[in-house]
Amino acid sequence: MIFDLLLVTALLVSAVHALSTPDLFRAVVLFIVFGLLMALAWARLNAPDIALAEAAIGAALTGALLLDALGHLHQKRRERSP
Repeated sequence: MIFDLLLVTALLVSAVHALSTPDLFRAVVLFIVFGLLMALAWARLNAPDIALAEAAIGAALTGALLLDALGHLHQKRRERSP
C-alpha cells in the first residue's frame, strides 16, 4: 500500500515536472522516467503484458525518438546561429 502511494506520487511529480520544465532535455528524461514508472504501475496491477508494452514503446522507443529529435533540433540551431 505504501509503495503504491509512493508510485502514484512519483508518477504525478514526474508528469508535472516534465510538462513544466523549460529545458527540453530534462523534459524528455522525465518523460522516459514517467514511462518506466507507468510500466511499474501496470506490473503492480497484475498486467504484465501492458507493463512490457509500456516499457518498450512508452519509455524506450518514444524516448529514443524524442532524444533523436532533440539532437536534430540542437544541430539545426547551431547551423543557424552565426
